[in-house]
Amino acid sequence: VQVVESGGGLVQAGGSLRLSCAVSGSIFSITAMGWYRQAPGKQRELVARILSAGGSQYYADSVKGRFTISRDNAKNTMYLQMKSLKPEDTAVYNCYSDVQEARGLVPTDYWGQGTQVTVAS
Repeated sequence: VQVVESGGGLVQAGGSLRLSCAVSGSIFSITAMGWYRQAPGKQRELVARILSAGGSQYYADSVKGRFTISRDNAKNTMYLQMKSLKPEDTAVYNCYSDVQEARGLVPTDYWGQGTQVTVAS
């Protein structure tokens, strides 16, 4: 299973970016997908998560109302639309995916390599 992120970059404060996370390989089902971020000197933070069952979504308080997580099940791809970006959103963003590789197996976490998001003030 491979997890590939894209879409990071440099943006001015108040701007927008969309991150993508594509999962490929031996996939029976994906039970959850989400984004973590980690800024230098700070703890890793769960930014947003979307569950397959029911589509339940979670957002960190720091991004509520500005970030939107979505998923294209047909493409096994997840997106994080980020608007009204702030300098404090600067971090490496990592995608994870809980992948069930065959019926009856417990899902396994797979992670992408990370993508840098830098918000200039």
